[in-house]
Parts: sequence; C-alpha cells; structure tokens
Amino acid sequence: MNHLNFPKPINIITAIVLTVLCSGVLTSVSAQDKKKQQYKIAVIDLMILKRQKLSALQLTKDIGADGVEVDMGGLGKRETFDSKLADPAIRQEFMAKAKELNIEICALAMTGFYAQSFALRPTYERMVSDCLETMKAMQVKVAFLPLGTQGDLVKNPELRPAIVERLKVIGKLAKKAGLVIGIETSLPASAELQLLKDVGSPAVQIYFNFSNPLKEGRDLIREMKILGRKHIIQIHCTDEDGVWLQHNTRLDMHKVKAALDEMKWKGWLVIERSRDAKNPKSVKENFGANTTYLKSVFQ
Repeated sequence: MNHLNFPKPINIITAIVLTVLCSGVLTSVSAQDKKKQQYKIAVIDLMILKRQKLSALQLTKDIGADGVEVDMGGLGKRETFDSKLADPAIRQEFMAKAKELNIEICALAMTGFYAQSFALRPTYERMVSDCLETMKAMQVKVAFLPLGTQGDLVKNPELRPAIVERLKVIGKLAKKAGLVIGIETSLPASAELQLLKDVGSPAVQIYFNFSNPLKEGRDLIREMKILGRKHIIQIHCTDEDGVWLQHNTRLDMHKVKAALDEMKWKGWLVIERSRDAKNPKSVKENFGANTTYLKSVFQ
C-alpha cells in the first residue's frame, strides 16, 4: 500500500506564534498604508474651539480627521507666544495622547500674526524660534505663518523689503533645524513665487489657502499650478464660511483633486472654515461634514 504524504499536524504553540506574527504584520502594513496616504485630512484646534487644549485631540478623532494643526497661542503685546507647549510636561501629554488616538499633529500655527505685524514686531525672531524649538521637541515638521492684515503685501507693499529680510532670517533658522515654515499671503501666485525667489530659502514655502484666490476672483486651479508641487507645503482646504464644502458652488473639489494629482502633490489638507452660516458654532456637525466630504473625494 502506498503511503500518502499528509502534512504533519501543526503544534498548537506554533500555531499561536504564527497567528501573533501575522497579526503584527497586518497591523504594521495598516500603519504603513496610512503613512503612505497621498492626502491626509486635518482640522485646526483654534477653529474647533480647542486652542492648545489636550481635548482637541479627542475631538479631532471624533470628527474623523487624521490630524490637527495646533496653535502656538496668542501674542498680544507679549515678547513671544502665550504657549502652554513651552512646558515639557504638557508637550509630552500632547504627544502621548496623539499616539494613543493615532492622530498626527500636522503643523504648529503662529496665528498670533494674523493681527500682529510680522514686519514690525521687534521680537519676531524670538517668537519664531520658540515655535521652531517646540516643533523639534514635538517632532512636527511644518509651521504656519500668516502675514495677516498688518502684513498684507497687496495693501502695504512698502513692507515688502522688511518682510523679505525677516523671512530670510527665519528661513535660515528653519533650514538649520530641518523644518519648513509655510507662509500665507494675499498675493497672487506669480507674486508669491517671486517672493519665495527673493527670500531664497527652501525652508520657506507657501501654505496655500483656497479662500484667498476665490474671494479675489482668481482661478484657483491656475494659481495652484503656477506655484507648483515644490512650493506648496500644506493647504488650508476650505473657503470662507457660509456653506459646507459639498454645497460650495465656487469650489469644485473633484477638479482640485485632479489638478493636485496631475501636479503629483501630496500632503495635508487642513480644514479651516466652510461652516454652515445657519449653525456656525456646531463644531462636530460643521467639521465632521467637511471632513467626511473631503475623505470621500481625496481618500
């Protein structure tokens, strides 16, 4: 009688070990897939009414976003930001909570400069340095710097030389630290390109905001293509308040995605506004709806 070559029974311990190993591989692949995601969606702690609050991370998770842009705190007449993140213990709490919830901190924001003058504040270098030090400690690679109303280069072109010189200074600081500062201006894309050329630092790029060209009647897609992949570090992927993104007739997200795909751009799409005018204070509803919509288009 011929002997049949049946496989030997697998030892129960071997089976358990294999199961654990396979589980680990699957988990690792899942984490890697998330890291390789071309587009990630984030919200802003300031805009979800959780400025520098640890609970912003859980709310970000509840909204369904992949990450959050964390603010550096107010400026007022201080020499630097009123930042809780200057405390190592608080920074550690944020980092531990983010890891627990699988939420990334995509950027630190210097929104104090929306109302304060980057061109004229005497302690600007200390302010930006404090932000860069916090970024290094928290392993965040991008800072958001709005030139704001007092640094509006369309309305105040005389400030351009001072702003260029200051951007050169902080560009050197950021480059040395291996970090990037994304600036937001009111300029059209061609003028932004010239501004970046004059600054001459790869550590200073554009943090593009869809609402800026839209409210000025400029072609959003054309503006993005003029800047190109290498000059846009992150995107505030919303418009002014009024309606949710899915109901916005002047912002076609499918065309935006097609353009970004063509540009081979990848990175963070950060929801700033686009709140429903009828219910502007409903954080979960407004940001949840916009997050869900962006994920349906980009992910």
